[in-house]
Amino acid sequence: MDRLQAMQVFMRVVETNSFSKAAETLSLAPSSVTSIIKNLEAFLDVRLLQRTTRRLNLTADGTEYYDRCRQILHFIEETEASLHSTTRQPKGRLRIDMPGSIGRMIVLPKLAEFERRYPDIELMIGLTDRTVDLIQEGVDCVIRTGSLADSSLVAKRIGLLHWVTCATPEYLREHGEPKSIEDLQRHRAVNYFSCSTGRVMPFFFRVEGKDTPVQMQGNLAVNQSEAYLACGLEGLGLLQLSAYNVIPHLKSGRLVPVLKEFQAPPLPVSLMFPHNRHLSPTVRAFVDWASEVFDNDVSVRAMPGADVAANNSSGLLVANH
Repeated sequence: MDRLQAMQVFMRVVETNSFSKAAETLSLAPSSVTSIIKNLEAFLDVRLLQRTTRRLNLTADGTEYYDRCRQILHFIEETEASLHSTTRQPKGRLRIDMPGSIGRMIVLPKLAEFERRYPDIELMIGLTDRTVDLIQEGVDCVIRTGSLADSSLVAKRIGLLHWVTCATPEYLREHGEPKSIEDLQRHRAVNYFSCSTGRVMPFFFRVEGKDTPVQMQGNLAVNQSEAYLACGLEGLGLLQLSAYNVIPHLKSGRLVPVLKEFQAPPLPVSLMFPHNRHLSPTVRAFVDWASEVFDNDVSVRAMPGADVAANNSSGLLVANH
């Protein structure tokens, strides 16, 4: 029995609370995971897990063994990372998740450069607007936007998401250009609703130094950023979305910015990963590369009127998932 593999499988079963999910995230057959855990319990001569029809529970021995496994595997990762040098390229599979629009507009166009730099890393990239549970789904690293609260994840800020409120020239000719927040009562918008909650998201503005949400009127709401932009380009209402999505359309004149003096403050864009991944050479390679990509992209760097100091914050912090 490969005891190191058995420890890794046991930890993943505990973290996902599922034999099948552990098998999926480790690219193993479910029968293999079941067999490994049975052999591990037989080898240790203890019961590690109490299995019920609904969930798995650690026994007292299982809890102690899990804590020891975490320490041992962390020490192994730390040792391997300390031996890593510039002459040894990071290698292995790396599972990443990010919002679809960020992936398509910023990250994917630069992937050829990543492959040239790290030819031995196999990337699995998920593009979704839903919130991914890194531990449950076996994801190594995610890109997220917005303020981050305390939790078990480590985060590194890599950029700023700048809001732009805009509409097509045709829409503005028909309905007039809003000059104040009060004018928005006479306008309709393409609305965006959350994939996780189903709630329609408000527009945000900065009014007299305060962040002000405005629930917009509209007969149309979507939950995907490309669809949202496409509806706006058809003149179906006002839009409020990130600069990297609209800069080409602002340059071409297909969209016109409005209410620029009330622009909401930018949101941070962060890379996030579990504590036990931060020493992994593959995770470190992606974090460093993605930081460069965002730093070189004007649409997610500090822009005139934005908080430059926030963009220069490069330290690690604890963040939520």
